[in-house]
Amino acid sequence: MSESNKNDLGDKRSGTRTAFNAKVKITQDGLGEWFFHTRDISDTGIFVCVNEDHQFPGLGTKVKVQMQGLPISAPVLDMIVIRKGMDGYGLQFVPEEMSDSNDK
Repeated sequence: MSESNKNDLGDKRSGTRTAFNAKVKITQDGLGEWFFHTRDISDTGIFVCVNEDHQFPGLGTKVKVQMQGLPISAPVLDMIVIRKGMDGYGLQFVPEEMSDSNDK
């Protein structure tokens, strides 16, 4: 799909997305952890593929995300669920200066 067609469909995301298939662990405090695969990544966030019958934290929820399958332990990043798509959810990186405050 061309860039102009994406904009015609109401695409409001500002970052250029790059296809990126990686296994990630998503943790929500007090509710558990889940494993999913990413579809793409940008400077502002990631898209996580989720089956429609699978439970996922709601929009506006802060979660912790860690890439899996690396030879060393990857950092755990704070992210916010900001968009629900037909095949998953868009998560936005939380700037480091904000990640320790206002936990949901």
